[in-house]
Amino acid sequence: MAAIAIYSLKGGVGKTTLAVNLAWCAATLSARRTLLWDLDPQAASTYLLGGGKGKAQAQAVFTRDVEPSKLAHTTAIERLDLIGADASLRGLDLLFHELDKKKRLAKLVAQLDKAYDRMMLDCPPGLTETSEQVMRAADLIVVPVIPSPLSERALAEVEAHLGGKGKVPLMPVHSMVDRRRKLHAEALERHPGWPIVPMASVVETMAARRAPVGAFSGRSAGGRAFADLWQAIEKRLARSKKK
Repeated sequence: MAAIAIYSLKGGVGKTTLAVNLAWCAATLSARRTLLWDLDPQAASTYLLGGGKGKAQAQAVFTRDVEPSKLAHTTAIERLDLIGADASLRGLDLLFHELDKKKRLAKLVAQLDKAYDRMMLDCPPGLTETSEQVMRAADLIVVPVIPSPLSERALAEVEAHLGGKGKVPLMPVHSMVDRRRKLHAEALERHPGWPIVPMASVVETMAARRAPVGAFSGRSAGGRAFADLWQAIEKRLARSKKK
């Protein structure tokens, strides 16, 4: 199994949108047994995939009160399961600090290794105890970056944090792109090799439909962008496996 974290230092950059759509691509386009693990207490991924109806116990898995496999539920999408988030995750950073187990999440991920081919980790924003756990558990970290100086600065901070530690590689993705904006066009010129996800009304429709773009508009520009990004991720994972 390969674990792909969707992470950003900043909020509001399209992190959950990427997580849900990439999970759909893995399960549907690549026919992978896929799990989306929502670690963000805002539980946006959980909502979009129809979860969030049970009792609040998302944090219990980290104290070993519940096995991670017991929290995984099927979704309406074939081959895609979900470990949902809830309000109990608001204290997760403090819990990780108190446990003082640097690889607790990595060990829980490893327990699911034979059940799935791909795992998406939807992470809360910020450099926190949870993000440190994610960086030890993931095989690849996908970082959505809005084409703006502040968002690029946030990426640089993450790169500096990871630098020299031998940790998992980063894959920046230009998110919420409007090519008509001069600032966006200039950012794309600075990083021509980064994948691009456009700003599109079809992406905003996800919340109303509670479904990934590919499920209702796969041929749209947004749907094609997520599919192309997923192909790039699969190629990146294949290269890493050969090393």
